[in-house]
Amino acid sequence: MTRPPASIPLDELRESVGELRREVGRRVVGQDRVVEEVLLCLLAGGHGLLEGVPGLAKTLLVRTLAHAMELEFRRIQFTPDLMPGDVTGTELIEEDQTTGGRSFRFVPGPVFTHVLLADEINRAPPKTQSALLEAMQEGHVTAAGETRPVPSPFLVLATQNPIEQEGTYPLPEAQLDRFLLKIRVEYPTRDEERSILAATTGLDETVVSPVLGVEGVLALRRATRVIPASEATLDYAVRLARATRPDAPDAEPEVTRWLRWGAGPRAGQALVLAGKAWALLKGRMHVAPADVREVALPVFRHRLLPTFRAEAEGKDPDTLIRSLLTLVPPPSSGIG
Repeated sequence: MTRPPASIPLDELRESVGELRREVGRRVVGQDRVVEEVLLCLLAGGHGLLEGVPGLAKTLLVRTLAHAMELEFRRIQFTPDLMPGDVTGTELIEEDQTTGGRSFRFVPGPVFTHVLLADEINRAPPKTQSALLEAMQEGHVTAAGETRPVPSPFLVLATQNPIEQEGTYPLPEAQLDRFLLKIRVEYPTRDEERSILAATTGLDETVVSPVLGVEGVLALRRATRVIPASEATLDYAVRLARATRPDAPDAEPEVTRWLRWGAGPRAGQALVLAGKAWALLKGRMHVAPADVREVALPVFRHRLLPTFRAEAEGKDPDTLIRSLLTLVPPPSSGIG
């Protein structure tokens, strides 16, 4: 079984994760689960799709996280007239004042950053949405005839409004599958909302101290990858993913009869990686089936396609995933 290399200071990394959470919590009141799931994307090296109504501090969360990690942050406001070049960059013609000669110069777009907030990504047309796809999946961008790597680490956190759908372009399933997690941002509790009002209507501004740099983030990602996963953990991830596929021999009929399409192999990869990140977030260097179960909701909710009848009867993906977790329980043992 693979063990974390001695060169990684595990105790320091675990403490860094705790400090990062505390610093983000100083400015972002409540939303503890949302913060945790965003951190899962960071640790696992994936990307997150945040869904919630306006005014729930999604932008503040992403900006605060980037500042606390000392990473470069950029934001793109997706609109119907946004062009792919506005995301990846464009070539400009420059004229040499001495010789009169002309040459092309590439001006990098906002995608060349460490943390990118793609705000209201479903407001841009598909061609512009897909401009992010290569960077998210491959870690580079092809622009002006050349392939250019994006900085490492690279984290895309996209947002979409679940209410106002007029004039939007829903993300196709193939693009949704590129997001490690779909994160639901809910309204704060009564006490949290009171704290938000107190913190945001005065003169004092909360200062967030940087606790991680580029090397620290990369070390956390390496530590996440080398966390060992037992056969029981891998088997449970496979069972969950396969149980969602209609007409598959190991499908769960009580779930799949409400689905037009189930989760593909990338969902299993996401379950294991997010499970490893969850274990590290909790201070452990082993992943268990219970960790896979803990991350199943954000991993599956954008990878299951309910039938029209399911939608009419109010059986949304979260409801079906909870049924799945009841029907396919984790093994009683098998800690990695």
